[in-house]
Amino acid sequence: MGRREGPLDPAAGPVQRFAFELRKLRQDTGRLTYSVMAQRTDYSVATLSRAAAGDQLPSLAVALAYVRACGADPEEWEERWHAAAREAAAELEDGDDTDAPYRGLARFEPGDQGLFFGRDQLVAQLTEHVRTRRMVAVVGASGSGKSSLLRAGLIPSLQRQGSSGCRLAAIRILTPGPHPLSTHGDVLTARREPGDTVIVVDQFEELFTLCRDPAERAAFLDLLVTAVEPDSRLRVVIALRADFLGRCAEHRPLAAALRDANLLLGPMGPAELRDATVKPAAARGLIVERALSARIVEDVAEEPGGLPLMSHALLETWRRRKGRTLTLVAYEAAGGVHGALTRTAEELYGRLSPEQAEAARRILLRLITPGEGAQDTSRPANRAELQAQDAPDQPGDTASVLEQLARARLITLDGDTVHLAHEALITAWPRLQSWIDGARDRLRAHRQITESASTWDALDRDPGALYRGTRLATAEEHFAADHADLTPLEYAFLDASIATRERERQAAARTARRFRALLAAMTVLLLLASTAAVVAFQQRTLARAGRDRAVAEQAVAEAGQLNATDPSLAARIYTAAHRLRPDREAAVGLLNTQNLALSSVLSGHSQAVYAVAFSPDGRTLATGAGDDTIRLWSLADPARPVPLGRPLTGHRDWVYWLQFSPDGRTLASASRDHTARLWDVADPRHPKALGSPLTGHRDYVFSVSFSRDGRTLATAGHDHTVRLWDVSDPEHARPLGHPLIGAKDSVASAAFSPDGRTVAAPGHDHMIRLWNVTDPTHPKLWRTPLRNPDVVYAVAFRHDSRLMASVGNDFKVRLWDVADPAHAKPLGEPLTGHSDTLLAVAFSPDGRTLATGGADHTIRLWDVSDPRHPAALGQPLIGHAGFVNWLAFSPDGRSLASASDDHTVRLWHLPRTVLADHLGNVTSIAFSPDSRSMAGASDGTVRLWDVSTPTRARQLSELPTQNTATRVAFQPGGRLLASLGSDDGTVRLWDVSDPRRPRPVATARTDGTRQGEALAFTPDGHILITGGPQHSLQLWNVTDPAHPARLDSPLTGHISFVHWAGVSPDGYTLASTSEDDKVRLWDIRDPARPRALPDIRTGDTGGTYWGAFSPDGRLLATAGAGHDVRVWNVSTPAHASAVGRSLTGHTGAVTWAGFSPDGRTLAAAGDDRTVLLWDMADPARPASWGKGLTAGHTAAIETAAYRPDGRLLATAGTDGTIQLTPLGLDQAIRRICASTAGLLTPAQWSDDIPELDYAPPCRD
Repeated sequence: MGRREGPLDPAAGPVQRFAFELRKLRQDTGRLTYSVMAQRTDYSVATLSRAAAGDQLPSLAVALAYVRACGADPEEWEERWHAAAREAAAELEDGDDTDAPYRGLARFEPGDQGLFFGRDQLVAQLTEHVRTRRMVAVVGASGSGKSSLLRAGLIPSLQRQGSSGCRLAAIRILTPGPHPLSTHGDVLTARREPGDTVIVVDQFEELFTLCRDPAERAAFLDLLVTAVEPDSRLRVVIALRADFLGRCAEHRPLAAALRDANLLLGPMGPAELRDATVKPAAARGLIVERALSARIVEDVAEEPGGLPLMSHALLETWRRRKGRTLTLVAYEAAGGVHGALTRTAEELYGRLSPEQAEAARRILLRLITPGEGAQDTSRPANRAELQAQDAPDQPGDTASVLEQLARARLITLDGDTVHLAHEALITAWPRLQSWIDGARDRLRAHRQITESASTWDALDRDPGALYRGTRLATAEEHFAADHADLTPLEYAFLDASIATRERERQAAARTARRFRALLAAMTVLLLLASTAAVVAFQQRTLARAGRDRAVAEQAVAEAGQLNATDPSLAARIYTAAHRLRPDREAAVGLLNTQNLALSSVLSGHSQAVYAVAFSPDGRTLATGAGDDTIRLWSLADPARPVPLGRPLTGHRDWVYWLQFSPDGRTLASASRDHTARLWDVADPRHPKALGSPLTGHRDYVFSVSFSRDGRTLATAGHDHTVRLWDVSDPEHARPLGHPLIGAKDSVASAAFSPDGRTVAAPGHDHMIRLWNVTDPTHPKLWRTPLRNPDVVYAVAFRHDSRLMASVGNDFKVRLWDVADPAHAKPLGEPLTGHSDTLLAVAFSPDGRTLATGGADHTIRLWDVSDPRHPAALGQPLIGHAGFVNWLAFSPDGRSLASASDDHTVRLWHLPRTVLADHLGNVTSIAFSPDSRSMAGASDGTVRLWDVSTPTRARQLSELPTQNTATRVAFQPGGRLLASLGSDDGTVRLWDVSDPRRPRPVATARTDGTRQGEALAFTPDGHILITGGPQHSLQLWNVTDPAHPARLDSPLTGHISFVHWAGVSPDGYTLASTSEDDKVRLWDIRDPARPRALPDIRTGDTGGTYWGAFSPDGRLLATAGAGHDVRVWNVSTPAHASAVGRSLTGHTGAVTWAGFSPDGRTLAAAGDDRTVLLWDMADPARPASWGKGLTAGHTAAIETAAYRPDGRLLATAGTDGTIQLTPLGLDQAIRRICASTAGLLTPAQWSDDIPELDYAPPCRD
């Protein structure tokens, strides 16, 4: 789509002058289109157009690519660029910031209280909370002002109270860091002087993002929560990012202490924003234009994380002030709230040399920890760590770049420690966000290497601390070919790991050679005793088997590589490999497809495909493309789409948009030929044009949209207008009223809301206009346009017209509350994840899922069932080799169609084995003994599901637990379900004989508030084991479920939080795990008098999280923070012993382990989002299945469970989903064949499996 460039004043500054000169160069060469220029360079249309936008200086590389595309002299333009960069730098450095009334990205400190305004009411409220409570949490979004509220608001307020006679011994402020206990443990004690000591813990989320030792974290929290004890003289105030509030529930005492002690920090109101804008300036003797303060209120109102962006924009406005006045003109020149930070960062980046730019990228990425089910967070780093990356020939690059980043206030230098100035930089600077998103898995692997290398060095480089197995394979995948981002220590660690592995392989190879020599001698004897015919036959058989094995192994390897670019094609190749030679690696590849969206390919268009639309009955698909045609496809069999008749012709240029009328009888199309058309598709096998083309637009027509009743059509165009048409008689369509005007640039699209009251029109002028079309002959705006930071290309409404999503040039997805269009407002933070311009957005028919796609060639799905807390849903959908231009869900929501620049349409068959109804971390799942039902615990609820047919799983009921349930367990008879509450240790028993109508039976509560998460029944169902007070276990007699009876005293012995308890299949032995490194065992043959047995020491210093008995009771598997799984022989529980070596491969904590019901397989899941499998035929030598199951999660796997019949594995995690993985290979193959038609063509076969004749694995 074309984009008209706005006017530029070359006298406005060096950046604007350079952009003006670039535009003139393009005009002088015959006004090349950006599409043609993009074909001549390695840059996208969006990147090249931004180079001449005039809002920031492009990088030198982009500027020279622009110049070369226009045929100009690069050397001359490189000189011009450097001159502009020098001028821009001089402008930025002019003036002293010491008298600035605004802090930019920096937080307010206690000494800044004279400039801290707008939070008076909150400061008073928080001060009262601290006076009346011993622990208070200030909770808010990143950028909501938590740190400033504590430092410049609360602390001075408390100091004033102290000076007025209120006793206060001391105020201490700290941030947790990676080692909170060793760093701050001595601070968490009261002063001897009279009065209380106030401990302020800022950035509390660092406990979860930087502290990697669960035991240290738990010990620090144990010390912290002593503040709530009656005789304590401590008061604790914490500042916590809202998306980490759920993590606090992991520590029971902390959760209890904070239950009624949260102060939620929301966005500033209009009056507060005016105070925060005007009063700091007045304190410095400055004046703020009324128009500027009004704009600030408009731009920042209702944005939870907008304060640092506002502060930075105001600082830049102050730098551009005229005399004593801060003006709206200066604010707009700075880029405003949504552009100032990007402009500052891009101007600095543009002035760097290529070597410095690379150093800046490395520095900034080292200051970030990628989020795991939460937003990305900042990470402090030592200068020495950053400077260790300097290239030998550029030893000063890092120091120079650090100074420049600090001068631009993008980072802060605190002694030897470097911090991001604010986490707002992560989401506000698209370049940084794209760096993160483009290397997210690599960044996670890098953080692990940094930590592991440091540990290895601290242990005097002990070989036992080196990487092995999957961890080493993952590190090699990311860093073997490109290790420029590694420090010398990190590289030495990786190099030593590889060298150790090679030595171990050589030793294994020597053993194998000796074995082969022995085998050869035996073969000679066999040959002497065999006839020549038998020998020949065996040789042919062996040769054929050897060839098939080699080809199958090659195919599996090829499929593994294709997973990164086209998982649907990879799935077909896995199928071919399995049919050729079944083995574990091919099986894992097949099972990994069960929770993936797989796609079939529709080919036929000869140019980019821009439009795709489903008919209301879902039986027909329409596609439109740059070859000027429209094609119709029959979806009578969704697994095998077939074209219907010949392409529709009539448009004389590209077809941009298609939509069916609500009754499905009419198809509307929009084209670059300045027209829209209507088509009769009542019989899709014989479509025909209706009436004359709709003319009136003076330029490209980008979109068409029908009203709910099908009587009105809206069109949007490049001529800055939206037009309405009466199409009640499609043969004689006519315009309704006057065009809808007001846009200052192209209107990218127009969409009717499902209720027919609103037309949303996003545009290239960064606005979304909402038109009231209740009376389509007299449309009017509902409200002032919704402002966006960049071009908006598309919007979509949810089916109830209450929610709208928008996408555009800033790589982000925005959600809007449009329940009342006259008071539309943004919802939460924009969704990030894409790495380039977004062009397409669509809601599923039930409104629970949002799909987005664009120039990064990917499609992402988002769970928007709770729009205030949206979340990524599964992995991105990949397969297209070009821009994703449009998306459409099928009416039944089971399929998603995508149109792409690669000339194809893909029909994605969405997995139906993902349960996304939970709104928080899913901490426990359990299957009923008959395999028909499953219970899941999360978000304060327990939900029951019918999983008898996993592809048609459905929720049966929801149990009102009245507390945050963390564990569930079915009684072996299946009639009872137990749930354990995390906040007060309450256990509830439910009669689930009819899982659609569960009935409460009884409630039991342990003493105290420090319960573990243990919950288990004995095999006979008579005894229930729960967590008890002070790290103990409690046994209950539930023979009469209505009256559970406590048995004896709690079982003690653990010294920390109890995670798991389980009973051996014979009912004789109870085992439990804890955050210490012990597994406690008890003989419970007489449950009234349990007898302690010797402990098992697992060696998991960070805690043992889970255990599992084998079905025959002879083995016990344990897993924990140590990244590995251990197996123990417990056939004689009093003399338990280790079996074989530890099972390795996970790259993070292992949170669950379990045996398959037949005992032949051991599975383990963990924080690395994978499930590893081992064949346990010989427990002393478990055989790994190789690559693990990914299961489809986007964050850590919290727990898992085998269905009792062994045919299904369920996993659940911190991404809020439960993923059901059917374990039948035949079922996986049937789904692959039904979902990937058009893939693995003869040409692709010859590329991927050239050794064999074409033998397609599926019959399409």
